[in-house]
Amino acid sequence: MPTQRQRKERVYRLFTRIASAMANPHRLELLDLLVQAPRTVEELARESGMSIANTSQHLQRLKQARLVMAKREGLYMRYRLADPAVARLWLELRAVGEQQLDEVEQALDAYRTRRHEFEKVSIDELRDRLQAGKAVLLDVRPDEEYLAGHLPQALSIPLDELEQRLNELPRHRTIVAYCRGPLCVLADDALALLSKQGRKVARLEEGVSEWEQAGWALER
Repeated sequence: MPTQRQRKERVYRLFTRIASAMANPHRLELLDLLVQAPRTVEELARESGMSIANTSQHLQRLKQARLVMAKREGLYMRYRLADPAVARLWLELRAVGEQQLDEVEQALDAYRTRRHEFEKVSIDELRDRLQAGKAVLLDVRPDEEYLAGHLPQALSIPLDELEQRLNELPRHRTIVAYCRGPLCVLADDALALLSKQGRKVARLEEGVSEWEQAGWALER
């Protein structure tokens, strides 16, 4: 018969299944991508720069910990987060890392080289500017992410289409771009292109998950 101590340790050991599944940078990136939209293994492999085989192995680890779930669609398996709580867990992990580890700021600066180049606006500032008609909100993520959920009033122009579609953006309002959150460079690249065209620009650091965690609804 297990002792009381052994029974208690088993409870803690079960929680380590979650921690162990998340203790890998590639699996965290996959979770971050799935926060944006459900995806097939092939789509996740392309976005993360991994092989399909490696991507599948990492997804299996996440599935075993019940952080993601999969549904067959014809020839493909489409993965999604198992519960909104998984997105909250990832955001909390990221927030604790940013707060406790000075190296995170240094790593972000090295990765997002334009991180401090453009004006940043908060969620509240963005809402005020949109209500006053002083800003246009631009979503530069891929189409499938926009369709899965986007900030209200956001225009969708994926980054790789932006240069050809500049005339769709008004010239006399600030263009506020956002993408997948603070670990994403898509909005930085969009703002660099827009500023070269003489547009007034700003960045919203938050993405769809942060928007929801702040208590605001997405449009789908």
